[in-house]
Amino acid sequence: MTQNPFAVFKHKKHGESTRHAKRDWKKRAKPFSFSKLILVLSVIFFFLPLVVVVILSFNASKGSTFTEFSFKWYGELFTGSAKLWKALWNSVIVALISSALATVLGSLASIGMGWYKFKGKSYIQVLSFLPMILPEVIMGVSMLIFFSWLKIQPGLFTIIVAHTTFCLPFVYLMVSARIDEFDYSIIEASHDLGANEIQTLFKVIIPAIMPGVLSGFMMSITMSFDDYVITKLVSGSGVETLPIYIYNSVRHGVSPVINCISFIMIIFTVVMTLCLRKSLKSFAAAK
Repeated sequence: MTQNPFAVFKHKKHGESTRHAKRDWKKRAKPFSFSKLILVLSVIFFFLPLVVVVILSFNASKGSTFTEFSFKWYGELFTGSAKLWKALWNSVIVALISSALATVLGSLASIGMGWYKFKGKSYIQVLSFLPMILPEVIMGVSMLIFFSWLKIQPGLFTIIVAHTTFCLPFVYLMVSARIDEFDYSIIEASHDLGANEIQTLFKVIIPAIMPGVLSGFMMSITMSFDDYVITKLVSGSGVETLPIYIYNSVRHGVSPVINCISFIMIIFTVVMTLCLRKSLKSFAAAK
């Protein structure tokens, strides 16, 4: 079946008119407006604390008043902070493993929920969002009671299971948004060419929804790395992640070493975000 050339021309014309309208609106925009003022204030509100942390990481003294520029605390970070690096390593292990598990389970769940019909589907969709809606205290206490009922000793394993549980809905939501825009004719074409269900899944569906999968994976890493409440409840007394270590240190006063590790994490996060953004654009352009 051939496509109507007049419909294609009309669609292209509509798209060009929309782009011209956007450019004309930008040209008519005032150099100063209330919305721009709110934008500037919001950016300052979000990023000013980070700037203060970066500046104080180079402060020679422990106080909040900047006295002299120094790399003293960076030296202590790399030479005399073994417990901090161990806590950071625990956070990295938990974040990577739990995010990988949540990404696999959430992606497969979104594919199954999006393309198959079965009894109780609507109830499962509602229940899948409970870990996002419930307060973290309730989630942490319920996981703690569950592990105690199974007589599982708290540690890295219990933290990984708990993080996988509350990261899974985020992956499910992002991949489901990608599946809603999926072109089902591609699946029909793969079946017409002789591909079975498994081949269609790995060679057609997953590559098409990969931007959503990667976004869900990165979101899971961020959520896992940042969590304190659930981790504290299910970790026991022998395992510390970075949020737990920082909280225990802050109770006795903010150490400048915390500012140093925060600055390093900010740089790492910015680099990873830029790389992911570039890779997603390249992937989308290739498709």
